[in-house]
Amino acid sequence: MNINGYIIEPAKKIPVIAEADICVIGGSATGVFAAVRAARLGAKVILIERSNCFGGTATNGLVNVWHTLFDTENKKQIIAGLTEELLERIEPVSDRGRDRADSHFFNPHEMKTELDLLLIENKVSFMLHTMYTGLLTSGNTISAVFVENKDGRGAIKADFFIDATGDGDLCRDLGIESYTHSNIQPPSACFLLDGDASGIDTMGIIRRYGDEVGLEKDWGWSCRVPETNGITMRADTHVTGFMLDRADDLTKAEVEGRRKMRALVKLLNKYGKEGVKYSNICSCSSIGIRETRHYMTIRQAKQDELLLGKRYDDNILNGTYNVDIHLADGSITFRHFDGSSNTELRNGQHIKGNWRKELGISDNVPVPTYYSLPFGCLVPQKHTNIIAAGRMINADIGSFGALRVMVNLNQIGEAAGVAAYLALNQNIPTQKLEGIKVAKTLSEGGSANLG
Repeated sequence: MNINGYIIEPAKKIPVIAEADICVIGGSATGVFAAVRAARLGAKVILIERSNCFGGTATNGLVNVWHTLFDTENKKQIIAGLTEELLERIEPVSDRGRDRADSHFFNPHEMKTELDLLLIENKVSFMLHTMYTGLLTSGNTISAVFVENKDGRGAIKADFFIDATGDGDLCRDLGIESYTHSNIQPPSACFLLDGDASGIDTMGIIRRYGDEVGLEKDWGWSCRVPETNGITMRADTHVTGFMLDRADDLTKAEVEGRRKMRALVKLLNKYGKEGVKYSNICSCSSIGIRETRHYMTIRQAKQDELLLGKRYDDNILNGTYNVDIHLADGSITFRHFDGSSNTELRNGQHIKGNWRKELGISDNVPVPTYYSLPFGCLVPQKHTNIIAAGRMINADIGSFGALRVMVNLNQIGEAAGVAAYLALNQNIPTQKLEGIKVAKTLSEGGSANLG
């Protein structure tokens, strides 16, 4: 029946296809780490992922770098847990760089297999090619989620749910208040380039000759893929003008991203190294989304607290990745602990500043070597058995620019898994959890000292 542009679907019985203590929706490293942490504490966990593999940005997005686990002085290890464990597992096919404090580069396809093994070893049930489609609630409590896959539509019942979808799909369906920043960081469609690109000023080529292939002036980056013969991961361009928690925009952005990959390869074959043939040998299967929507929690992460190194009793995360804000016009802004800031415009010009001086911070205030995040940034305001873990985090523009990278979201996933287990074990709503207990349990489970 068609009523005012809607079709009324006849009611039908939905089979319960799984039951668990904890259901994690979204199989990025954030979601995987949440599932594994909870399972190691004794919870029965099921993990749902809509694509054909786990790892999200690290695998389907081809972004093959996890940043340093050490503080800015390269003296104290501030990140450990499952991030360190997984890096150690893939060490034979990864590249740490010059020393232990460097960032870690890995083969994203090897990462896929290692995440499979990590889940299997920890007895986490999981479903691939399975999409979340809705939920059932009773008051402020989720009773079940609905999913669809090759077997049709089914329901999963659980006592606690972790939204690791990135865009906050469960939060959206619960009607949790959300917001967007005035600048939404645009995505990059990454690919693997075959051909020696070392020493090439790719940004300069795009800025000088991009008009020939429909590429606007832009800012980008790239990194090596270990255990390969000169293959690099390319993130040289942005895809702007889309809001990627919307179906139509996501479709158009994926297509535009692939167009830009081809255009860049064409430029490199014309203006790159003489005699070198460049080709795209692997396109990302999911565009690298940096930001969409943020959902309200009892506390918001703040840039000033982060860059001044504020410590919290309920700390769940340590990090050093600087504030890194990709602007909608293709420019980029960096802010560092020491106060220095730099905006590189899309035409290559630089604007330098000092945010500490702008805020009137005394030179006597020490410069921290890492930052932290309180558990309150994950706690929903009223819904009792859910935590959102991922880029939908409640954070202002600056703090989000630092927190959004994978080594930080990995830790947020671990915290969500621990919190879910503790809430169930104590039979209390999320809001009643003691953040100090979450931090203590994380440390006991192998995370770096979170004090």
